[in-house]
Amino acid sequence: MEEFGRALGAELRAGDLVVLTGPLGAGKTTLTRGIGEGLGVRGPVQSPTFVLARTHPSLTGGAPLVHVDAYRLGTAAELDDLDLDFDRSVVVAEWGAGLLDDVSESWLEIVIERRVGGADAASEPDASDGGAPEASADLDLDADEPRTVTVTAHGPRWAGTRYSA
Repeated sequence: MEEFGRALGAELRAGDLVVLTGPLGAGKTTLTRGIGEGLGVRGPVQSPTFVLARTHPSLTGGAPLVHVDAYRLGTAAELDDLDLDFDRSVVVAEWGAGLLDDVSESWLEIVIERRVGGADAASEPDASDGGAPEASADLDLDADEPRTVTVTAHGPRWAGTRYSA
C-alpha cells in the first residue's frame, strides 16, 4: 500500500482530492503515508481519527497534504466546518465517501478490499451509532493480507490518465 501511495503521491498536485474507502485495517492510513512520502511532506503521517484532520506541510515547496478522517462526521456541513483548503492542498479523506460529492469536480475514489481469515472484509463498519470502528478480538489488523485496490477517476482532471476508464 505504501509503494502504491508513493507512486500516486508523485502524480498528485494542489487541488487534488482522494477519497479512501475500506474496512478497518485495510490500509487507508498506510496508503496515505505513502502518498505523503510521494508528495515530500513532513511526517509522520498518522491516522487523524481524533483530530479529524492533519495538515502536513511540503518539504519540497509543493502542495501540503491534508489528511482527513471523516468517520465521525455525519454530514457534508460538518466537513465544511473543518475549513479545509481544497484548492491549495492535496486532500486525502478516509471514510469520506458521500461527504465530498460537491467539493470538487474531479477526484479519485480508491476502494481497498481486504480478505481476513477467508472472510470478505470489503464492507465498512456500521457507523450508525456514531462510535469508532471496532475490530473483533480475533482480527489481526497487522497481518500481511492481500488487498484489492480499485481506483475510479471522476472529472476532467483525470481524463486521459491511467486512472480514467
